[in-house]
Amino acid sequence: MAHVRKLEDEEGDLHSGHQILNMGPSHPATHGTVKFLIELDGETIVDLDIQVGYLHRGFEKECESGTWYQAIPYTDRLNYNSAILANIGYCLAVEKLLGIETPERCQWLRTMSGELARLADHLTRCGAACLELAAMTPFLYGIEARELTWDLCEALCGARVTSNYVRIGGVKHDMPDGFPAVARGFIGKIRELLADYDSIVTQNRLFVDRLRGTGVLPKEELIRYGVTGPILRAAGVPMDLRKDQPYLKYAEVDFDVPIGEVGDNYDRYLVCVEEMHQSLRIVEQCLVALEKIGPGPVNVDDPRVRWPAKGRVFNKMEELIQQFKAVTEGPMVPPGEAYHAIESANGELGFYVVSDGSAQPWKVRCRPPSLINLQPMPIMLRGAMLADLIPTFDFINMIGGECDR
Repeated sequence: MAHVRKLEDEEGDLHSGHQILNMGPSHPATHGTVKFLIELDGETIVDLDIQVGYLHRGFEKECESGTWYQAIPYTDRLNYNSAILANIGYCLAVEKLLGIETPERCQWLRTMSGELARLADHLTRCGAACLELAAMTPFLYGIEARELTWDLCEALCGARVTSNYVRIGGVKHDMPDGFPAVARGFIGKIRELLADYDSIVTQNRLFVDRLRGTGVLPKEELIRYGVTGPILRAAGVPMDLRKDQPYLKYAEVDFDVPIGEVGDNYDRYLVCVEEMHQSLRIVEQCLVALEKIGPGPVNVDDPRVRWPAKGRVFNKMEELIQQFKAVTEGPMVPPGEAYHAIESANGELGFYVVSDGSAQPWKVRCRPPSLINLQPMPIMLRGAMLADLIPTFDFINMIGGECDR
């Protein structure tokens, strides 16, 4: 008679321990710059270790190795979905050290271009989230709307992604003739695409089930970790630096700050969608204001800070000398330190700058929302399913360039 093995004899052969799964950094859903070390019990996440640093460029030391102006292209590459916002934050911090205020027309242009950048960022976030949840059609709607937004950025400043538009003491140039009419036409098309996107996503049973109740973290925990932006607002905290600490022209425009109730991925999605509509409202108000105030300077009238126009350089010896010194040496920033924060697409984006009185920054430190918002992600996912990691990571919207330490 054959020997029948008892169940207890086979228990030693079963792999009942936790599995360690390496996800990324070369993985489409990790955006190529982050690695997840996941401890799994079946498909349940027991623990999660997030390893950033695969896109290390040395942002701080790069900025400190050149002049104050030469740091602006590096800020472009912090969050390449909304580069103009990083330009604005850095230049406002340097202008605080210089003790200067830009002309009114410049402030309206900065406000408008910043909202276009925010719109492009949210469209990328929401569109890519659908793609990574296997929904191709809404992704195409979102990317088409983002391309229209980038078309406006290109018409305004000559570049679509890394814009390099904002300057210390002003902007690169004024908006071109006919830009308001083109912008209003594109805004109408973007609203139509957002309506199409909403009709096939917001109430879609599969999309709702993948997002609702996942990635939840109460507002008390988010505040403890220093999380800001749409993630914090989705949990019911109406913190927005554009309202709480107004800068540029945000105190003069009318817009709402959407908030959620639960603080899950679905609330984060709804907050981002409504923020896109609010950004379009702000852009329209900026266009009206720019048309109302008429032509005017877009840079401070100080050649020691802002390079003079070519016509003045070619006709005035003093301006030629100032431009030569600015190009070869860079502007001299008075000694001191300053911190300035703006409301980026991901939350509080701040720059801490220190000057020793020379043309080269002594220190440039960035407070990146992507890195800080990523910290509580393991708490959001412990006890969740492996599949919940994708939508949670998507709506945290980690950008590798911002996580550069």
